[in-house]
Amino acid sequence: MKKIILSGITCLALLASCSDDDDDNATPAPVVPNTQIPQTPTNANLSMNLSGLEDLGSNFAYEGWIIVNGSPVSTGTFTVDASGNPSKTTFSVNQAQLNAATMYVLSIEPVPDSDPAPAATKILAGPFSGNTATVSTDPVSSAGFNNIKGEYILATPTDGGSNTDEYSGIWFLNNSGMSPVAGLELPVLGAGWKYEGWAVINGVPVSTGTFTSVTGADEMSPFSNGGPAFPGEDFLMNAPAGLSFPTDIRGGNAVISIEPDPDNDPAPFTLKPLAGMIDANLVPHTVASMNDNVNNSFPSGSVSR
Repeated sequence: MKKIILSGITCLALLASCSDDDDDNATPAPVVPNTQIPQTPTNANLSMNLSGLEDLGSNFAYEGWIIVNGSPVSTGTFTVDASGNPSKTTFSVNQAQLNAATMYVLSIEPVPDSDPAPAATKILAGPFSGNTATVSTDPVSSAGFNNIKGEYILATPTDGGSNTDEYSGIWFLNNSGMSPVAGLELPVLGAGWKYEGWAVINGVPVSTGTFTSVTGADEMSPFSNGGPAFPGEDFLMNAPAGLSFPTDIRGGNAVISIEPDPDNDPAPFTLKPLAGMIDANLVPHTVASMNDNVNNSFPSGSVSR
């Protein structure tokens, strides 16, 4: 009987030993790395309250930008209808970037747009103060438009000396002294903008040419052959449809606009710092003035986050 009991004990010991060996040789369980599920970035709304923007047509659109750590981040594009109503006023933007933004900028972009960076033509900008950025046309000219002046005369100096068509030309100069001087006092424009002169003749705006300096000839003379070294034009040939040249531009309007470059439209842009009616009794070669029109034509507003 003792031998049987001892044999049983021996077997149990052997089984235990075999079990320990199996545990030592077992394949260890795989280690599961401490991974985290990627988090979807949280977005927040940027709200826009702007007035005075105009329809850019089908080839251009407005695009908003926030400046984050010195770099522009797009907030999206929108258009404006003929009544000045934006197609969107609220934009979904990465919340962390929106919270870190120091400035809002509005640019004019081509459609389609192959460049992810902002165009040079920036129309509005302003720094965030708290959760609001009040925007202005500072990008158009950092000097502002507080001290501007516009003077002109009616004359046609390119007509070969004839005095019969003197009501058919406008030149933005002042000839009251010994020699003519610039009739315009306007600030230097930022990149992406040019000035353009206009005479509104029988309701039709007719360009006198684009320019960046108030002295020196403008960039084109489509209706005459050259002229004085100041912006202006004689309306003597190549009249647009519905008009005939020479003409009498009195009773119309003289306008200086600021145009995007490249220009979105052959008509005057919304920015018209100087404008005024040409008196029906104005005598040729007599200095006349335009009015400061900034408050009536420049867009403004704010954005909030």
